Amino acid sequence: MKWLYGIAAIAFCLKILFIPHPPANLSDIAIVESIVQDSGVPNAVSGIIFRNRLYDTIFEVVVFTIAIIGASFLLANEKPARMIYQFSDQPSIVLARLGATIAALVSIELAIRGHLSPGGGFAAGVAGGTAIGLIAITSNPEWMQGIYRHWHVATWEKVSVLIFIVLSVITLAGFELPQGQLGTLLSGGVIPILNLLVAIKVALGSWGVILAFIRYRGLF
Repeated sequence: MKWLYGIAAIAFCLKILFIPHPPANLSDIAIVESIVQDSGVPNAVSGIIFRNRLYDTIFEVVVFTIAIIGASFLLANEKPARMIYQFSDQPSIVLARLGATIAALVSIELAIRGHLSPGGGFAAGVAGGTAIGLIAITSNPEWMQGIYRHWHVATWEKVSVLIFIVLSVITLAGFELPQGQLGTLLSGGVIPILNLLVAIKVALGSWGVILAFIRYRGLF
C-alpha cells in the first residue's frame, strides 16, 4: 500500500503545480466590502474572526484555556524556586514599568476600539499580558500573587470564557444585536463584546501563567 500512497502524493503535487485553479468571478463584488457590510465593523479582520469564522474562534479560545490549565498542572508537582532574582537596578525598573504603562494603554485601546481599527481581542490580550509580565519582573512575587488571589483573577478568567462561549453560540444560532452605525464605537452588534471578552481572557490567563513560571522556575 505504501507505493499507492506515494503515487497519490506525487499526483497531488503534480496537480498543484501544473493544473491551474480557475479564478473566482469577483467582478461584481468586493470581498472586503461585503465583509464590512455584513459584520458592521470597519475592521474586516475582526468581522471574519468574530462572525464569519466564529466557530473556529470559539475553539481557539478553548485551546488557549487548556494550555493555561496544562501549564499550571505540569508545574504543580515542582518545588517552588528558593531564590527568585529580579531586576534591582533603578533604570531597568523605570523602563520596565514605563513599558508596562504603554502596553496597558495599548491593550485598553485595542480591546475597546479593535473593531474599528487594526487590532483586536487577541492583540489586546497579548499587550495586557506583556504589561503584567513587565510589572511581575520588577515587583515582589508575593505581592503579585496576593493581588491575583484577592481579586479572584482565575475565576474571572473562566467566567469570561463561559460568557464568550454562550454569546458565540447565541450568535451562531442566528440571534444578533443591532449593528448600529458603521464606524461608531457602539457598532458591530456583538463583535465589540466578544472582542473585549477575548482581551480579558488572554490578559488574565497570561497573568496566571507568568506567576506560575516565576514561582516554580524564577526569571529566565
